[in-house]
Amino acid sequence: MTANWTTLRELLLPDGASGRGRAVESALRGAIRDGQLAPGVRLPSSRDLAAQLGVARGTVTAAYGQLTAEGYLTAKRGSGTTVASTLAAPAPVAPPAPTARQWRYDLRPGLPALSEFPRAEWVAATRAALAELPDEALGYPDPAGLPELRTELAAYLGRVRAVTATADDVAITHGGAEALSVLTAVLRAQGHDAIAVEDPGHPGQADLLREHGLRPVPVPVDRDGLVVSALPPNVRAVVVTAAHQFPLGTTLHPARRHALLAWAREHDGVIIEDDYDAEHRYDRPALRAMQAMDPGHVAYLGSVSKTLAPALRLGWLVLPPALRANIVSRKQLTDLGCSPLPQAAFAGLLRGGGYDRHLRRTRSAYRRRRDALLTAVAEHVPAWQPIGVAAGLHVVLRLPAGTDDSLVSQRLDDAGIHAPALSGYTRLGTYPGLVIGYAATSPDRLREAVKEIALTVR
Repeated sequence: MTANWTTLRELLLPDGASGRGRAVESALRGAIRDGQLAPGVRLPSSRDLAAQLGVARGTVTAAYGQLTAEGYLTAKRGSGTTVASTLAAPAPVAPPAPTARQWRYDLRPGLPALSEFPRAEWVAATRAALAELPDEALGYPDPAGLPELRTELAAYLGRVRAVTATADDVAITHGGAEALSVLTAVLRAQGHDAIAVEDPGHPGQADLLREHGLRPVPVPVDRDGLVVSALPPNVRAVVVTAAHQFPLGTTLHPARRHALLAWAREHDGVIIEDDYDAEHRYDRPALRAMQAMDPGHVAYLGSVSKTLAPALRLGWLVLPPALRANIVSRKQLTDLGCSPLPQAAFAGLLRGGGYDRHLRRTRSAYRRRRDALLTAVAEHVPAWQPIGVAAGLHVVLRLPAGTDDSLVSQRLDDAGIHAPALSGYTRLGTYPGLVIGYAATSPDRLREAVKEIALTVR
């Protein structure tokens, strides 16, 4: 079977394209790989094809020779040049990946204002880091993290959260998710098979724990935070969002903090303090981290995902002595440590005050957004009670008793408004509500969204 001249010309020079240089070679290769020239098809001689395409014979000869060397063509004396019969069938074209839904109003919790990311300062910090890093720092990194960043973080956390730590107590991770993953793996290796989690809480966190071998056991949360007396007797580890419970926004009462620490000492337990958004507070002073009260039983977890951007994948652990070596070893085995360059850039932001300046700017912006949301709720849906408004990047809107929050959320979904139901965050049950993130939406858009919500549910 010989290739049709017209078809071949259209394949190689579509729309009258030039046949110069490597164009013929590239077009032939593409036609073979796409299956438009089937295995076994005989191609014209180099002289004939050059004449038809209006190119030098050497151009075609060079293309045939290169594609023969690559295995696309077979050339035999007296038989001409054919498409290799040993080529595999072209791989089926994968369907396009589904695109993320574009909401009219995306009010899910957990995202900061990505437009507020300090691009210029990050670029400057990255340039400075590249200039200052020694050549050896570009090799395989310290699995515990860049020493300069661990030093800066220990000082920063001590200043703003009263965390008790030195650089040796800090391990750098790819965000909070990896921090929790490596902790879970180490606890599993040390004999833990279950871990207590707050309820309501983040469903993704429970899935992560389960995936890494620990059974999440839900423990109720009330207005004073985690109900410590409800911790089951067969569990020796717990994850707690003490400064700003997710999603209810409560703080762990001082009496509960002391009770939880006493539980950890009595059971030789581990408290994982997830300080996911403690930097964002508006109507209350900063709280001391639980880690400062008992560094030997609390693993402190944080990241820049709620302050700078999730895409940076930068997180950290401040570890009790019993976990340090095993965590660093796990990091060594799983990913050889985190990239030094973003670590060095972040260290520069901390050292030069850029991180503090950014937080002051965003804290002010988030306060304005929160206030716009609360004002609009009071005006348009006054029967809905905002919960957990003093800090964070989201609020819970408590709905009237007897309301099916999943139905309300679905009606809003149908109207293009993404407002998750509180019932989706609990296994034990709680009051009906919606979990509304406001940080990523401008004040004007928040006011519009609440007005639309009121019209939709009415």
